[in-house]
Amino acid sequence: MPVRKNASRLASALIAVGLAAATFLTPTSASADAGFQNWVRSFRSTAIQAGVSGKTFDRAFRGVSAIDPEVLEKARFQPEFTAPVWDYFDNRVHDHSITVGRQMARQWKPWLDRIEAKYGVDRYILLAIWSMESNYGEILKNDKVMRSVVRSLATLGYADKRRAKFARTQLIAALKILQSGDIDESHLTGSWAGAMGHTQFIPTSYQAYAVDMDGNGKRDIWNSVPDALATAANLLRKNGWQSGRTWGYEVNLPAGKLPAGSMSLSKWQQLGVTRANGKPFKRGGDNATLKAPDGRNGPAFLATKNFFVLKNYNNADKYALAVGLLADEIAGYGGLVRDWDRPFTKLTFEQKQELQQRLSAHGYYDGKFDGKIGEASKKAIRAFQAQAGMSQDGHPSLEVLSTLRRR
Repeated sequence: MPVRKNASRLASALIAVGLAAATFLTPTSASADAGFQNWVRSFRSTAIQAGVSGKTFDRAFRGVSAIDPEVLEKARFQPEFTAPVWDYFDNRVHDHSITVGRQMARQWKPWLDRIEAKYGVDRYILLAIWSMESNYGEILKNDKVMRSVVRSLATLGYADKRRAKFARTQLIAALKILQSGDIDESHLTGSWAGAMGHTQFIPTSYQAYAVDMDGNGKRDIWNSVPDALATAANLLRKNGWQSGRTWGYEVNLPAGKLPAGSMSLSKWQQLGVTRANGKPFKRGGDNATLKAPDGRNGPAFLATKNFFVLKNYNNADKYALAVGLLADEIAGYGGLVRDWDRPFTKLTFEQKQELQQRLSAHGYYDGKFDGKIGEASKKAIRAFQAQAGMSQDGHPSLEVLSTLRRR
Protein backbone atom coordinates (compact mmCIF):
# COMPACT_ATOMS: atom_id res chain seq x y z
CA MET A 1 0.00 0.00 0.00
CA PRO A 2 1.37 3.47 -0.85
CA VAL A 3 2.51 5.65 2.02
CA ARG A 4 -0.17 8.27 2.72
CA LYS A 5 1.03 11.85 3.27
CA ASN A 6 -2.21 13.08 4.77
CA ALA A 7 -2.60 12.11 8.45
CA SER A 8 -6.38 12.32 8.44
CA ARG A 9 -6.56 10.00 5.43
CA LEU A 10 -4.27 7.58 7.27
CA ALA A 11 -6.50 7.68 10.33
CA SER A 12 -9.56 7.05 8.19
CA ALA A 13 -7.82 4.13 6.52
CA LEU A 14 -6.90 2.61 9.88
CA ILE A 15 -10.46 2.98 11.12
CA ALA A 16 -11.75 1.33 7.96
CA VAL A 17 -9.34 -1.57 8.40
CA GLY A 18 -10.42 -1.91 12.00
CA LEU A 19 -14.07 -2.02 11.04
CA ALA A 20 -13.35 -4.59 8.35
CA ALA A 21 -11.36 -6.69 10.80
CA ALA A 22 -14.31 -6.66 13.19
CA THR A 23 -16.21 -8.86 10.76
CA PHE A 24 -13.66 -11.67 11.31
CA LEU A 25 -12.87 -13.92 14.26
CA THR A 26 -9.27 -14.02 15.49
CA PRO A 27 -7.68 -16.83 13.46
CA THR A 28 -4.46 -17.52 15.37
CA SER A 29 -5.51 -18.41 18.91
CA ALA A 30 -6.09 -21.93 20.24
CA SER A 31 -9.62 -20.90 21.17
CA ALA A 32 -10.27 -19.97 17.54
CA ASP A 33 -9.15 -23.46 16.45
CA ALA A 34 -11.43 -25.04 19.03
CA GLY A 35 -14.25 -22.78 17.92
CA PHE A 36 -13.69 -23.76 14.31
CA GLN A 37 -13.70 -27.46 15.16
CA ASN A 38 -16.96 -27.01 17.05
CA TRP A 39 -18.40 -25.20 14.04
CA VAL A 40 -17.35 -28.04 11.73
CA ARG A 41 -19.06 -30.58 13.98
CA SER A 42 -22.20 -28.46 13.98
CA PHE A 43 -22.09 -27.91 10.23
CA ARG A 44 -21.94 -31.67 9.69
CA SER A 45 -25.61 -31.89 10.66
CA THR A 46 -26.47 -29.04 8.29
CA ALA A 47 -24.68 -30.79 5.45
CA ILE A 48 -26.37 -34.12 6.12
CA GLN A 49 -29.79 -32.42 6.13
CA ALA A 50 -28.87 -30.93 2.74
CA GLY A 51 -28.15 -34.38 1.26
CA VAL A 52 -24.45 -34.86 1.98
CA SER A 53 -23.60 -38.23 3.48
CA GLY A 54 -21.74 -38.38 6.75
CA LYS A 55 -19.06 -40.46 5.04
CA THR A 56 -18.51 -37.77 2.39
CA PHE A 57 -18.37 -35.02 5.00
CA ASP A 58 -15.85 -36.85 7.17
CA ARG A 59 -13.68 -37.63 4.15
CA ALA A 60 -13.74 -34.00 3.03
CA PHE A 61 -12.78 -32.64 6.44
CA ARG A 62 -10.11 -35.20 7.23
CA GLY A 63 -7.07 -33.14 8.20
CA VAL A 64 -8.99 -29.81 8.22
CA SER A 65 -8.49 -28.86 11.87
CA ALA A 66 -8.00 -25.11 11.60
CA ILE A 67 -9.00 -22.21 9.38
CA ASP A 68 -6.79 -20.98 6.57
CA PRO A 69 -5.49 -17.56 7.76
CA GLU A 70 -4.36 -16.61 4.24
CA VAL A 71 -7.96 -16.88 3.04
CA LEU A 72 -9.01 -14.35 5.66
CA GLU A 73 -6.14 -12.05 4.72
CA LYS A 74 -7.21 -12.12 1.08
CA ALA A 75 -10.84 -11.59 2.03
CA ARG A 76 -10.00 -8.73 4.38
CA PHE A 77 -7.60 -6.76 2.25
CA GLN A 78 -9.32 -6.38 -1.06
CA PRO A 79 -8.17 -3.38 -3.20
CA GLU A 80 -9.37 -0.12 -1.68
CA PHE A 81 -9.39 1.78 -4.95
CA THR A 82 -10.93 1.49 -8.38
CA ALA A 83 -8.21 1.00 -10.95
CA PRO A 84 -8.25 3.22 -14.05
CA VAL A 85 -9.98 1.52 -16.94
CA TRP A 86 -6.79 1.25 -18.99
CA ASP A 87 -5.08 -0.52 -16.07
CA TYR A 88 -7.71 -3.26 -16.05
CA PHE A 89 -7.47 -3.90 -19.80
CA ASP A 90 -3.67 -3.58 -20.05
CA ASN A 91 -3.29 -6.46 -17.58
CA ARG A 92 -5.72 -8.71 -19.48
CA VAL A 93 -5.71 -7.88 -23.18
CA HIS A 94 -2.08 -7.81 -24.30
CA ASP A 95 0.25 -9.38 -26.82
CA HIS A 96 1.09 -12.38 -24.62
CA SER A 97 -2.53 -13.35 -23.89
CA ILE A 98 -3.29 -12.99 -27.61
CA THR A 99 -0.30 -15.08 -28.74
CA VAL A 100 -1.00 -17.88 -26.25
CA GLY A 101 -4.69 -17.77 -27.16
CA ARG A 102 -3.85 -18.40 -30.79
CA GLN A 103 -1.56 -21.26 -29.80
CA MET A 104 -4.36 -22.80 -27.73
CA ALA A 105 -6.79 -22.37 -30.63
CA ARG A 106 -4.50 -24.55 -32.75
CA GLN A 107 -3.70 -27.04 -30.00
CA TRP A 108 -7.32 -27.63 -29.00
CA LYS A 109 -8.93 -27.19 -32.43
CA PRO A 110 -10.58 -30.65 -32.61
CA TRP A 111 -12.24 -30.15 -29.25
CA LEU A 112 -13.14 -26.54 -29.96
CA ASP A 113 -14.78 -27.71 -33.19
CA ARG A 114 -16.94 -30.13 -31.21
CA ILE A 115 -17.77 -27.68 -28.45
CA GLU A 116 -18.68 -24.92 -30.88
CA ALA A 117 -20.89 -27.32 -32.87
CA LYS A 118 -22.66 -28.59 -29.74
CA TYR A 119 -23.20 -25.34 -27.85
CA GLY A 120 -23.04 -22.67 -30.55
CA VAL A 121 -20.63 -20.50 -28.57
CA ASP A 122 -17.74 -18.86 -30.42
CA ARG A 123 -14.45 -20.63 -29.69
CA TYR A 124 -12.56 -17.37 -29.33
CA ILE A 125 -14.92 -16.23 -26.59
CA LEU A 126 -14.17 -19.47 -24.72
CA LEU A 127 -10.44 -19.00 -25.17
CA ALA A 128 -10.68 -15.42 -23.88
CA ILE A 129 -12.60 -16.60 -20.80
CA TRP A 130 -9.95 -19.28 -20.21
CA SER A 131 -7.27 -16.60 -20.38
CA MET A 132 -9.12 -14.23 -18.07
CA GLU A 133 -9.99 -16.85 -15.49
CA SER A 134 -6.81 -18.90 -15.15
CA ASN A 135 -4.23 -17.67 -17.67
CA TYR A 136 -4.93 -20.74 -19.81
CA GLY A 137 -4.63 -22.99 -16.77
CA GLU A 138 -1.31 -21.62 -15.52
CA ILE A 139 -2.66 -20.54 -12.14
CA LEU A 140 -3.73 -24.12 -11.44
CA LYS A 141 -0.03 -24.98 -11.22
CA ASN A 142 0.57 -22.35 -8.52
CA ASP A 143 0.29 -23.88 -5.05
CA LYS A 144 0.33 -20.40 -3.51
CA VAL A 145 -2.90 -19.55 -5.34
CA MET A 146 -4.72 -22.89 -5.41
CA ARG A 147 -5.87 -24.32 -2.09
CA SER A 148 -8.42 -26.73 -0.60
CA VAL A 149 -11.91 -25.57 -1.58
CA VAL A 150 -13.37 -27.26 1.50
CA ARG A 151 -10.99 -25.52 3.89
CA SER A 152 -11.32 -22.13 2.15
CA LEU A 153 -15.11 -22.16 2.18
CA ALA A 154 -15.24 -23.52 5.73
CA THR A 155 -12.92 -20.69 6.80
CA LEU A 156 -15.17 -18.07 5.22
CA GLY A 157 -18.33 -19.79 6.47
CA TYR A 158 -17.02 -19.76 10.02
CA ALA A 159 -15.00 -16.55 10.28
CA ASP A 160 -16.19 -14.04 7.67
CA LYS A 161 -19.56 -12.59 8.59
CA ARG A 162 -19.90 -10.77 5.27
CA ARG A 163 -19.46 -13.92 3.21
CA ALA A 164 -20.72 -16.57 5.63
CA LYS A 165 -24.06 -17.31 3.94
CA PHE A 166 -22.48 -17.47 0.49
CA ALA A 167 -19.60 -19.63 1.70
CA ARG A 168 -21.82 -22.13 3.49
CA THR A 169 -24.01 -22.52 0.41
CA GLN A 170 -20.92 -23.08 -1.71
CA LEU A 171 -19.47 -25.52 0.82
CA ILE A 172 -22.58 -27.70 0.65
CA ALA A 173 -22.31 -27.66 -3.15
CA ALA A 174 -18.59 -28.55 -2.98
CA LEU A 175 -19.34 -31.51 -0.72
CA LYS A 176 -21.95 -32.72 -3.20
CA ILE A 177 -19.36 -32.49 -5.98
CA LEU A 178 -17.13 -34.78 -3.95
CA GLN A 179 -20.06 -37.09 -3.32
CA SER A 180 -20.75 -37.31 -7.05
CA GLY A 181 -17.30 -38.77 -7.67
CA ASP A 182 -16.31 -36.19 -10.30
CA ILE A 183 -13.21 -35.28 -8.27
CA ASP A 184 -11.61 -36.48 -5.04
CA GLU A 185 -10.90 -34.33 -1.99
CA SER A 186 -7.16 -34.06 -2.68
CA HIS A 187 -7.84 -32.48 -6.07
CA LEU A 188 -10.81 -30.29 -5.13
CA THR A 189 -8.79 -27.10 -5.23
CA GLY A 190 -9.62 -23.52 -6.08
CA SER A 191 -9.02 -19.86 -5.34
CA TRP A 192 -9.34 -18.40 -1.86
CA ALA A 193 -13.04 -17.76 -2.55
CA GLY A 194 -13.71 -21.25 -3.93
CA ALA A 195 -13.56 -20.66 -7.70
CA MET A 196 -12.46 -23.90 -9.35
CA GLY A 197 -10.71 -25.25 -12.40
CA HIS A 198 -9.52 -23.85 -15.71
CA THR A 199 -12.61 -21.69 -16.06
CA GLN A 200 -13.01 -20.83 -12.36
CA PHE A 201 -16.52 -22.01 -11.50
CA ILE A 202 -17.89 -21.65 -8.00
CA PRO A 203 -19.43 -24.91 -6.74
CA THR A 204 -23.10 -23.97 -7.32
CA SER A 205 -22.33 -22.89 -10.88
CA TYR A 206 -20.44 -26.13 -11.40
CA GLN A 207 -23.54 -28.03 -10.29
CA ALA A 208 -25.70 -26.09 -12.73
CA TYR A 209 -23.47 -26.18 -15.81
CA ALA A 210 -20.62 -28.71 -15.57
CA VAL A 211 -20.45 -31.25 -18.42
CA ASP A 212 -18.37 -34.31 -19.27
CA MET A 213 -17.19 -33.32 -22.73
CA ASP A 214 -14.36 -35.81 -23.07
CA GLY A 215 -16.63 -38.73 -22.18
CA ASN A 216 -14.58 -40.26 -19.36
CA GLY A 217 -17.52 -40.27 -16.95
CA LYS A 218 -16.36 -37.31 -14.89
CA ARG A 219 -17.04 -33.58 -15.15
CA ASP A 220 -13.46 -32.61 -14.49
CA ILE A 221 -12.85 -28.88 -15.01
CA TRP A 222 -9.54 -29.14 -13.13
CA ASN A 223 -7.72 -31.58 -15.40
CA SER A 224 -9.76 -31.74 -18.61
CA VAL A 225 -9.58 -28.69 -20.85
CA PRO A 226 -12.48 -29.99 -23.00
CA ASP A 227 -14.68 -30.35 -19.91
CA ALA A 228 -13.73 -26.87 -18.67
CA LEU A 229 -14.34 -25.09 -21.98
CA ALA A 230 -17.57 -27.00 -22.62
CA THR A 231 -18.77 -26.10 -19.14
CA ALA A 232 -18.19 -22.41 -19.90
CA ALA A 233 -19.99 -22.82 -23.22
CA ASN A 234 -22.91 -24.52 -21.50
CA LEU A 235 -23.26 -21.62 -19.06
CA LEU A 236 -23.33 -19.10 -21.89
CA ARG A 237 -25.76 -21.11 -24.00
CA LYS A 238 -28.19 -21.65 -21.12
CA ASN A 239 -28.12 -17.93 -20.42
CA GLY A 240 -29.12 -16.97 -23.96
CA TRP A 241 -25.97 -16.84 -26.09
CA GLN A 242 -26.86 -16.05 -29.69
CA SER A 243 -24.85 -18.29 -32.00
CA GLY A 244 -23.09 -16.63 -34.90
CA ARG A 245 -23.49 -13.12 -33.48
CA THR A 246 -21.00 -10.72 -32.02
CA TRP A 247 -20.77 -9.32 -28.50
CA GLY A 248 -20.60 -5.75 -29.81
CA TYR A 249 -18.80 -3.15 -31.91
CA GLU A 250 -16.26 -0.39 -31.30
CA VAL A 251 -17.86 2.82 -32.53
CA ASN A 252 -17.22 6.49 -33.24
CA LEU A 253 -19.51 8.94 -31.48
CA PRO A 254 -20.95 12.12 -32.96
CA ALA A 255 -20.77 15.42 -31.10
CA GLY A 256 -23.53 16.11 -28.62
CA LYS A 257 -25.41 14.09 -26.04
CA LEU A 258 -26.70 10.64 -26.93
CA PRO A 259 -29.67 8.86 -25.34
CA ALA A 260 -29.21 6.17 -22.74
CA GLY A 261 -30.71 2.73 -23.00
CA SER A 262 -31.05 0.15 -25.74
CA MET A 263 -32.16 0.70 -29.31
CA SER A 264 -31.57 -0.89 -32.69
CA LEU A 265 -28.22 -0.51 -34.41
CA SER A 266 -30.04 1.20 -37.27
CA LYS A 267 -31.35 3.87 -34.91
CA TRP A 268 -27.90 4.37 -33.41
CA GLN A 269 -26.60 4.83 -36.92
CA GLN A 270 -29.30 7.42 -37.64
CA LEU A 271 -27.99 9.37 -34.64
CA GLY A 272 -24.52 9.44 -36.21
CA VAL A 273 -22.91 6.48 -34.43
CA THR A 274 -20.71 4.49 -36.83
CA ARG A 275 -18.34 1.54 -36.56
CA ALA A 276 -14.81 2.65 -35.72
CA ASN A 277 -13.31 0.49 -38.48
CA GLY A 278 -15.60 1.99 -41.13
CA LYS A 279 -17.49 -1.24 -41.83
CA PRO A 280 -21.30 -1.49 -41.66
CA PHE A 281 -23.13 -3.07 -38.75
CA LYS A 282 -23.87 -6.70 -39.57
CA ARG A 283 -27.47 -6.76 -38.34
CA GLY A 284 -29.00 -3.32 -38.16
CA GLY A 285 -32.11 -4.59 -36.40
CA ASP A 286 -30.21 -5.94 -33.38
CA ASN A 287 -30.60 -3.91 -30.23
CA ALA A 288 -27.51 -2.48 -28.61
CA THR A 289 -26.51 -0.34 -25.62
CA LEU A 290 -23.80 2.31 -25.64
CA LYS A 291 -20.81 1.71 -23.37
CA ALA A 292 -18.03 4.29 -22.95
CA PRO A 293 -16.03 3.15 -19.89
CA ASP A 294 -13.24 5.67 -20.49
CA GLY A 295 -15.49 8.59 -21.39
CA ARG A 296 -15.44 10.42 -24.69
CA ASN A 297 -11.65 10.47 -24.76
CA GLY A 298 -11.46 6.68 -24.92
CA PRO A 299 -12.99 3.95 -27.08
CA ALA A 300 -16.78 3.53 -27.14
CA PHE A 301 -18.83 0.44 -27.88
CA LEU A 302 -22.30 -0.66 -28.83
CA ALA A 303 -22.93 -3.80 -26.75
CA THR A 304 -25.37 -6.38 -28.11
CA LYS A 305 -27.15 -9.22 -26.30
CA ASN A 306 -24.12 -11.51 -26.13
CA PHE A 307 -22.27 -8.84 -24.14
CA PHE A 308 -24.91 -9.11 -21.43
CA VAL A 309 -24.82 -12.90 -21.59
CA LEU A 310 -21.09 -12.68 -20.79
CA LYS A 311 -22.01 -10.78 -17.63
CA ASN A 312 -23.60 -13.97 -16.32
CA TYR A 313 -20.00 -15.13 -15.93
CA ASN A 314 -18.89 -11.99 -14.14
CA ASN A 315 -21.37 -9.15 -13.67
CA ALA A 316 -19.03 -6.32 -14.64
CA ASP A 317 -18.96 -4.32 -17.87
CA LYS A 318 -15.16 -4.27 -17.85
CA TYR A 319 -15.01 -8.06 -17.65
CA ALA A 320 -17.42 -8.57 -20.55
CA LEU A 321 -15.58 -5.96 -22.63
CA ALA A 322 -12.21 -7.55 -21.91
CA VAL A 323 -13.50 -10.99 -22.94
CA GLY A 324 -14.96 -9.57 -26.15
CA LEU A 325 -11.88 -7.55 -27.06
CA LEU A 326 -9.47 -10.38 -26.29
CA ALA A 327 -11.61 -12.82 -28.29
CA ASP A 328 -11.56 -10.49 -31.29
CA GLU A 329 -7.78 -10.18 -31.06
CA ILE A 330 -7.24 -13.95 -30.79
CA ALA A 331 -9.52 -14.43 -33.80
CA GLY A 332 -7.44 -11.96 -35.80
CA TYR A 333 -10.08 -9.25 -36.18
CA GLY A 334 -7.69 -6.58 -34.93
CA GLY A 335 -7.51 -4.42 -31.84
CA LEU A 336 -8.95 -1.11 -30.84
CA VAL A 337 -9.05 1.67 -33.39
CA ARG A 338 -9.01 4.21 -30.58
CA ASP A 339 -6.85 3.29 -27.60
CA TRP A 340 -7.62 3.92 -23.95
CA ASP A 341 -6.99 7.44 -22.67
CA ARG A 342 -3.72 6.43 -21.03
CA PRO A 343 -1.54 9.19 -19.48
CA PHE A 344 1.73 7.57 -20.54
CA THR A 345 3.36 5.57 -23.32
CA LYS A 346 2.26 1.94 -23.12
CA LEU A 347 4.70 -0.97 -22.79
CA THR A 348 4.47 -4.34 -24.50
CA PHE A 349 4.09 -7.44 -22.33
CA GLU A 350 7.79 -8.27 -22.75
CA GLN A 351 8.75 -4.71 -21.85
CA LYS A 352 6.68 -4.98 -18.65
CA GLN A 353 8.65 -8.11 -17.76
CA GLU A 354 11.87 -6.22 -18.45
CA LEU A 355 10.61 -3.37 -16.26
CA GLN A 356 10.05 -5.79 -13.37
CA GLN A 357 13.46 -7.38 -13.91
CA ARG A 358 15.23 -4.02 -13.87
CA LEU A 359 13.31 -2.86 -10.81
CA SER A 360 14.35 -6.09 -9.10
CA ALA A 361 17.99 -5.62 -10.10
CA HIS A 362 17.93 -2.18 -8.44
CA GLY A 363 16.33 -3.55 -5.26
CA TYR A 364 12.86 -2.10 -5.69
CA TYR A 365 10.89 -5.24 -6.54
CA ASP A 366 10.95 -8.85 -5.32
CA GLY A 367 7.95 -10.37 -7.11
CA LYS A 368 7.57 -12.47 -10.23
CA PHE A 369 8.54 -11.21 -13.67
CA ASP A 370 5.08 -11.99 -15.00
CA GLY A 371 4.33 -8.81 -16.94
CA LYS A 372 1.31 -8.10 -14.75
CA ILE A 373 1.46 -4.71 -13.10
CA GLY A 374 -0.19 -5.16 -9.73
CA GLU A 375 0.23 -3.25 -6.49
CA ALA A 376 3.71 -4.65 -5.77
CA SER A 377 4.96 -3.52 -9.19
CA LYS A 378 3.33 -0.09 -8.84
CA LYS A 379 4.87 0.38 -5.39
CA ALA A 380 8.29 -0.47 -6.82
CA ILE A 381 7.78 1.94 -9.73
CA ARG A 382 6.82 4.75 -7.34
CA ALA A 383 9.89 4.08 -5.21
CA PHE A 384 12.15 4.25 -8.26
CA GLN A 385 10.39 7.37 -9.55
CA ALA A 386 10.97 9.06 -6.19
CA GLN A 387 14.67 8.23 -6.30
CA ALA A 388 14.94 9.34 -9.94
CA GLY A 389 13.14 12.64 -9.35
CA MET A 390 10.17 11.66 -11.50
CA SER A 391 6.47 12.11 -10.86
CA GLN A 392 5.45 9.30 -8.50
CA ASP A 393 2.41 8.01 -10.39
CA GLY A 394 3.35 4.31 -10.43
CA HIS A 395 2.57 3.95 -14.13
CA PRO A 396 4.42 1.22 -16.10
CA SER A 397 5.51 3.67 -18.76
CA LEU A 398 8.14 3.68 -21.48
CA GLU A 399 9.57 6.73 -19.76
CA VAL A 400 10.21 4.76 -16.56
CA LEU A 401 11.71 1.82 -18.46
CA SER A 402 13.95 4.12 -20.49
CA THR A 403 15.24 5.74 -17.32
CA LEU A 404 15.90 2.33 -15.78
CA ARG A 405 17.81 1.26 -18.88
CA ARG A 406 20.19 4.20 -18.41
CA ARG A 407 21.00 3.22 -14.83
